[in-house]
Amino acid sequence: MAVTATTPATRPPTATSRTGAAPVTAALVLLVAALALVDITQGTAAVGAPEVWKAFTGQADPADASVVVASRLPRMTAGLLVGAVLGMAGAALQAVSRNVLASPDTLAVNAGSYFALGLTAAFGLSLPLFASSAFAFAGGLAAAAVVLVLSGLGAGTVRLVLAGSALTLGLTAVTEGLLLLFPRQTEGLYQWNQGSIAQSGFDGVLQMAPIAVVGLVGLLLLARRVDALALGDDAARGLGVPVRATRITAVVLAALLSTAAVTLAGPVGYVGLCAPALVRPLARRFRGFTKSRGFLPAAGLTGAALVLGSDVLLRALVPSDVVVSVPTGVVTSLVGAVFLIIMAVRVRDTAGATATERLHIRSRARFLTVTAVLVVVAIGVTVAGVLLGDSKLLLGDVLNWVQGQAGRTVTFVLDTRVPRVLAALFAGAALALAGTVVQAVTRNPLAEPSILGISGGAALGAVLLVTTVPVAGSWGMAGAAFAGAVVSSVIVFGLAARGGFQQNRLVLVGFGLATAAAALISLLIILTDPFNATKALTWLSGSTYGRSMPDVVPLVAVLAVGAAVAFARRTELDLVSLDEDTPRLLGLGLGRARLGFLALAVLLTATAVAAAGTIGFVGLVAPHAARALVGRQHARVVPVAVLLGAVLVCTADLVGRTVIAPAQLGAGLMTAVIGTPYFLYLLVRSRG
Repeated sequence: MAVTATTPATRPPTATSRTGAAPVTAALVLLVAALALVDITQGTAAVGAPEVWKAFTGQADPADASVVVASRLPRMTAGLLVGAVLGMAGAALQAVSRNVLASPDTLAVNAGSYFALGLTAAFGLSLPLFASSAFAFAGGLAAAAVVLVLSGLGAGTVRLVLAGSALTLGLTAVTEGLLLLFPRQTEGLYQWNQGSIAQSGFDGVLQMAPIAVVGLVGLLLLARRVDALALGDDAARGLGVPVRATRITAVVLAALLSTAAVTLAGPVGYVGLCAPALVRPLARRFRGFTKSRGFLPAAGLTGAALVLGSDVLLRALVPSDVVVSVPTGVVTSLVGAVFLIIMAVRVRDTAGATATERLHIRSRARFLTVTAVLVVVAIGVTVAGVLLGDSKLLLGDVLNWVQGQAGRTVTFVLDTRVPRVLAALFAGAALALAGTVVQAVTRNPLAEPSILGISGGAALGAVLLVTTVPVAGSWGMAGAAFAGAVVSSVIVFGLAARGGFQQNRLVLVGFGLATAAAALISLLIILTDPFNATKALTWLSGSTYGRSMPDVVPLVAVLAVGAAVAFARRTELDLVSLDEDTPRLLGLGLGRARLGFLALAVLLTATAVAAAGTIGFVGLVAPHAARALVGRQHARVVPVAVLLGAVLVCTADLVGRTVIAPAQLGAGLMTAVIGTPYFLYLLVRSRG
């Protein structure tokens, strides 16, 4: 697969490119200065422009002067610093990877830093700001290294972003699991992860400024070598540029800049993606921006304008008594998600829809053996899930409970445990079936409800209901989740259908939508009552905690209908998974069949999310494993994938409930631990 990813240095200058760079830079400086001045006048205290002016001239009331000096100026300075370093870090990463979608977010640098800080907080380590920065730097650099190595350093393909997206999902899931396990030690870390430039004094800015200066100076000194890389590795070597050392140095410096921003303000999302994208059109017109020494500062100024502009917009639109709780990073993440979707749609992907392998026919005996084994395993896992937990039971206790003869304690335990086990079992089956259908329809082995943003849309709908109507029932949750899933799927599949369901475009649009949904979910959780926030966080981790039989009923009904439809239409699934022409030659209405199957996948995903929260990667792992075991005929893939999904999620739920009992981990965390390496493995395996 090939993707056009032109860096500033690779674009030939136009006829009007010799002049104009200096005025444009001056305009950017004036814009940043204007936004900074407006930002200083905004806040919860009644300190407007006149009071700020008096504070600067030494004529203000002491209380007003204290607000300006201790809060407003540090916040504005932090916005300038964070925006500038993230803009330049994104520009550097895009240049050395030759990928217009590379940034500290899409390369998992921020997720790695978040995980490192969450790990130190969970162990109860209270570190000064500079030491925390060192841990964040190590985590971010390690994450970036994993992504770049697995995807192929300098390959210039969207594969790099896919690897970063998967690693981000996995690391974030693990970190949020730590937040649930150690709520006291990690208090405030979730809000911090949304990115806020609010400061109490200049201490943080003064400590991070030297780190930022080192990174910025390093990138400027490396600029000529980075420009040489844009000519191609062989040409750069011919010019005497050490290619590998240059790339590694640039990545380290970009990670250092990102770490300074993360330590100071948390992960302010997608500034590193948007800022270079906004400057890139200037590089097509003005020669001064075609080289890194002009492009990097312009990206830094644009990044500063984005952060300050987001903060100004947020404070202008949100009431002052609420805005203090809303991080600036929520706004930048929403803007970045829109940018990611637009760029993913516009990027030229010559891979097209992924061609599937031929329908391997394996022996009937193999299929029957695999199915029988999985049925036995599913029964065993279900029985273990019912018997094991913080209170261990015997089969006799279960039989007495079924007959209504169990004691009060056993009855209470089984009344709460059995619905959990059933919710995990059927949610896993539904997600696996949804993944099987989506992969067949899109002919994309990387397609999966959580990666495509369908689960994110369903989660947004359900969280909106949880935070606004806490007493909503199971059918209400299912309806809200379905509405969110429908909206997200219409956007994803509608945009990805242009020119066919191209592999890279489909996954990147889905990830962009998942990012937007995550930002809105964070906003809802931050603004809601703490009790509802804890409930929403627990549910988002893929936990079956607190489920009852009424919660399981909608899932069972939808799964039964979905499995029946998929099995009855198994031949159509085989045909649509082949290519565009074969179904039409055989008289199958491809558009109508595709729409029907996608609607089924959305319904399955929504009900699974409503019943068990967001559980990722099941729809990716189960269909792949099923095809490896029994071939590609959907008459066999569907039942095997359903059984595999049920076993996987039920086992994950069992492990999460028993390994560290009485504390618990959501099934979504456990499946993320399994699914993230598997997704990265698929990327590596298909790299050729």
